[in-house]
Amino acid sequence: MSVAVYEAIRQRHSIRAYLDKPVARETIEAILDTARWAPSGVNTQPWQVCVVQGDTKRQLGDTIIKARDSSQKENPDYQYYPREWVSPYKDRRKACGLALYQALDIGREDRDKQKAAWYRNYRFFDAPVGLLFLIDARLEKGSWLDMGMFIQNVMIAAKGLGLDTCPQASLAEYPDIVRQQLDLPTDLQVVCGMALGYADPDHPINQYRLERLAVDEFTRWYK
Repeated sequence: MSVAVYEAIRQRHSIRAYLDKPVARETIEAILDTARWAPSGVNTQPWQVCVVQGDTKRQLGDTIIKARDSSQKENPDYQYYPREWVSPYKDRRKACGLALYQALDIGREDRDKQKAAWYRNYRFFDAPVGLLFLIDARLEKGSWLDMGMFIQNVMIAAKGLGLDTCPQASLAEYPDIVRQQLDLPTDLQVVCGMALGYADPDHPINQYRLERLAVDEFTRWYK
């Protein structure tokens, strides 16, 4: 494996604070031009992408936050998380949340700060670029696997160019708002969003890390 590719994979992690530094359109195009070489079943290439910046990105975030503040019910196009959490996934989820709030010095009972931290999701964590990944509603689970490989390619390509990312299921909570704001057809499902930009190296939220299982903990070997 190329050392550069290996390091990009190892160094990639979700960044939730960004510098106020623009990303050139040519750089975004280069990332997507690399990502498009992801594999897909019978070359279906099911991925579609919206790039949002400036006023469009702001308005999208404001509209979703307004919906949440008015208690509008989420209506995602698909079920991302399990309907019932069980171990070990429940334990990992709890550890993830605790690490994030500890990095931000947010107490377990500080609902206002927790809410403010969550709402930053809808502003793409103030990254200069937001990406939204879409898929044709007529496609099935196999194409969603292909989409995942494409999204991973986006993150690794970005890292290779010195940028960082954060994939965000939260941007798929209100797909009707996304479709309305971006004038998209109703048969395009919203898979997720992604923040893209230059990481703020000094922000506390970018300092914490989560542990990953060792290879032997998730692998079965057969001869």
